[in-house]
Amino acid sequence: MLQDIELTAVQKDFLNKLFLGQRVSFVRGVADYDGFLDTPQPEICFAGRSNVGKSSLINALTGRSGLARASNTPGRTQELNYFTLDGDLFMVDLPGYGFAEAPKAKVDAWNGLIRDYLRGRPQLRRIFILIDSRHGLKKIDQEIFTMLDKVGVTYQIVLTKSDKISDKALSDLVEKTSQEIKKFIAVHPRILVTSSEKKLGLDGVRHEIACFMNDYKQLSDCE
Repeated sequence: MLQDIELTAVQKDFLNKLFLGQRVSFVRGVADYDGFLDTPQPEICFAGRSNVGKSSLINALTGRSGLARASNTPGRTQELNYFTLDGDLFMVDLPGYGFAEAPKAKVDAWNGLIRDYLRGRPQLRRIFILIDSRHGLKKIDQEIFTMLDKVGVTYQIVLTKSDKISDKALSDLVEKTSQEIKKFIAVHPRILVTSSEKKLGLDGVRHEIACFMNDYKQLSDCE
């Protein structure tokens, strides 16, 4: 397994209190443009193909198995779900994109909602795009990258389900992905590697999210 980020005791304590206490809560689900929250607080969001593990990652990050609704059925999450971190930052779980087995009208509606959100959020600081370690980047992921490059929103790749492949395959995947993303403009160079099931790599994601909070910036060397 690739090495996780090294944190100081002070950073670790801050992240534990922020994510693993009672400071994270569900705000609401949004099914259309009119429901988007209009707040000054920074936002980050989780995006990715259907069944890539977005809800599972949110649950693992917060240590609360039922905070986000996870399902083995692709396309189950049909709304944008807002969560707040102590009222200082919002996390958004987006519907999975590219789910082909639902009726076309529903797929088009989901993808349209996602694109509306990604194009019009000045408070959106970073998009964490989840990629299943077993499958790597797909064409639709790279189409999303191209769209985000055009609108100028920074995004960062999170490899999920890393426990499902060997260490050698994982290392090769990270290297391959690093090469593949060099042609994109707004991508963050650091690739995060996680397993929600085995609780691996979670501090790296917590760190990246908390870096958008002023109190944590004072404790950390945030990029």
